[in-house]
Amino acid sequence: MTATKTPASPASPAGIRRIALVQVASPDSETPAERIERVEQLLRQHEGIDMFVLPELWSAGYFAFDSYEARAETLDGPTVAMARRVARDLGSAVHLGSLVERRVDGTLSNTAVLVDAGGRIAQVYRKIHVFGYRSLESQLLRPGASLSVVPGPLGQTASTTCYDLRFPGLWQELSARGAEAVVVPAAWPAARREHWRLLTQARAVEHQLWVLACNACGTQGEGEAAVTLGGFSRVVDPSGRIVAECGDGEEVLVVDVDAARVAEVRSEFPVIADRLSAEAYAALSPDPSAEPRG
Repeated sequence: MTATKTPASPASPAGIRRIALVQVASPDSETPAERIERVEQLLRQHEGIDMFVLPELWSAGYFAFDSYEARAETLDGPTVAMARRVARDLGSAVHLGSLVERRVDGTLSNTAVLVDAGGRIAQVYRKIHVFGYRSLESQLLRPGASLSVVPGPLGQTASTTCYDLRFPGLWQELSARGAEAVVVPAAWPAARREHWRLLTQARAVEHQLWVLACNACGTQGEGEAAVTLGGFSRVVDPSGRIVAECGDGEEVLVVDVDAARVAEVRSEFPVIADRLSAEAYAALSPDPSAEPRG
């Protein structure tokens, strides 16, 4: 059973956008086709949503490393096709989290896709920081090599994926390119849940933007290889405030957020204006007054 929380008003006034974080599990007993069908029906139960957000590799299952090759899809495959149908029918943007994408050259990537409310692919982001700690992702998947910021329901929108949370240089570049909201699909384990909570807030505070972080839940694998995912998907505002947060089970969290909040926070506390570029920090010289060590 999937729970639904809705800390939202019955009608969304001008400037308010309704976001739904769809925290789902990917049990080994369920095929990707069954899961795609289940998630489609779940999304169709929620009308009036400006943007749905799903977790990382939910259709394939993040820890199903032995099945990546068989479950890989192109951007014309079943996961993207489902998101496009739902977007067109409901008039809602769908950030489908990510899928194992088979690229034109045959290599595989962990690819996040944002579909706009008309059913068009608005953004494709291939995960740059592929994960290697107790994971085969870095061996099986090719890192991405591009970043984009595109219009979305909350303004200029970027995508990152899971492990990317740990790399502030990536986030500074997205902020420098004008990002006002960053979507973070993840398969973040429960064992490091406190890092998830800390980093989602830190990135929002550092760059004064919305963080829409949708994590997977449930257990994948069996025996010693079993991994419990952390859940606790959350919406963090540009001041670092947790607007709403899931628990550790399957849940659809519907939240009304104010798209104008970014401008308000940046105007009230203009830290972005005082920040140097990455190049300027790199060009800083060593301290000339330090005494040499004898």
